[in-house]
Amino acid sequence: MKCPYCNAEDTKVIDSRPAEDNSAIRRRRQCISCGKRFTTYEKLETLPLMVVKKDGTREAYDRSKIEAGILRACHKRPVSRQQIDVLIDEIEAKVFNLEEKEIDTSVIGELVMVKLKELDEVAYVRFASVYREFKDVNTFIEEIGKLLKK
Repeated sequence: MKCPYCNAEDTKVIDSRPAEDNSAIRRRRQCISCGKRFTTYEKLETLPLMVVKKDGTREAYDRSKIEAGILRACHKRPVSRQQIDVLIDEIEAKVFNLEEKEIDTSVIGELVMVKLKELDEVAYVRFASVYREFKDVNTFIEEIGKLLKK
């Protein structure tokens, strides 16, 4: 690890501990040459997950896209930001536990709908209307009918 102050390559670790969210290791280091201290974070490197869209194109997985869709669906609903973050974490865990290099957007969309249905039915219908591209009011009525039967 190079010192950010003098660019010397010899540094020593003074302290190691988990970062606040336990997703990384925080290390306090000291440069042997200049004596200055600095902090580094060591994080697990994951393979990039590619998402296959409906039109067949591929793009890198982006958590913010799931988050944006869920936030729109939950707009003005009694759902806290913390609940949304937990929901996204659960979806993301399922996606990465599949251990696939590529995943269809349909798989992610279905996971989102299952989790939203558990969290808030109105948010679920909102998301489903965009995701499943409801064409008319009858499609809404059918989906609401399914919810009422359960």
